[in-house]
Amino acid sequence: MDLPNDPRRYLDSHEWHLAGDDGVITVGLTAFAIEELTDITFVEIAVESGSIQAGQTFGEIESVKATSELYCGVSGEVVEVNQAVIDDPAMLNQEPFGAAWLIRVRPASSDDPLAGLLSADDYRARFGG
Repeated sequence: MDLPNDPRRYLDSHEWHLAGDDGVITVGLTAFAIEELTDITFVEIAVESGSIQAGQTFGEIESVKATSELYCGVSGEVVEVNQAVIDDPAMLNQEPFGAAWLIRVRPASSDDPLAGLLSADDYRARFGG
């Protein structure tokens, strides 16, 4: 399983989380999840801004195979939604770890907001690769 060589952390539900230099957490969906879903047909982000809690759903993704909810792994404030992915869900197939991120969240706490999430090695161990 190919995962970026950076400090991303992961949820069992296949969302990745990456802290930027400004402390804002970018959230996206792993290539593994996208491969499992196959042809992505629709992305809905239900939270445009405002507070979000760790474990809360923020939208859903639909494919020809299934519909899956999207989860956030950190508590904080949604500060940006990637409208480009909503407009063109196929972006997820091309750049799941780059331009096809989903939301950005400013963490509520200055403690390490990603501490409870899976490391890349833990994610690989759970899902093969």
